[in-house]
Amino acid sequence: MDRIFTVEEARALMPALLERADEFVSLRGDLAELARDLREHGVSESGGLPEAKAFEARLDEILGWFEAHGIEIKGVAPLLVDFPSVLDGVPVRLCWLEGDRDLAWYHREDLGFAGRRPLRRA
Repeated sequence: MDRIFTVEEARALMPALLERADEFVSLRGDLAELARDLREHGVSESGGLPEAKAFEARLDEILGWFEAHGIEIKGVAPLLVDFPSVLDGVPVRLCWLEGDRDLAWYHREDLGFAGRRPLRRA
């Protein structure tokens, strides 16, 4: 069974999530620049194919951390994750989007991102 988070449990993971998300965003940018340089010029100041593979491996490790904690990955550019939850008896996803510094949104499970609403502070 998939993990169901309380708002408090999800918010308790935010410091670790933010640390990994910040690293993910930085590495994603580094990989994009390296790949473009290699594609267009065949060389890059950032390295070559081994470095690209190392960036990819670390990105996969970070995504694995989210999955291991029961956090659903919905997108990687921008990074978008959901915490399965239940509010007032309704299945929802507590929703975090790259750039957010807090867990402040949710949406009903059946509506997705378009149904995002502000999460009340407890």
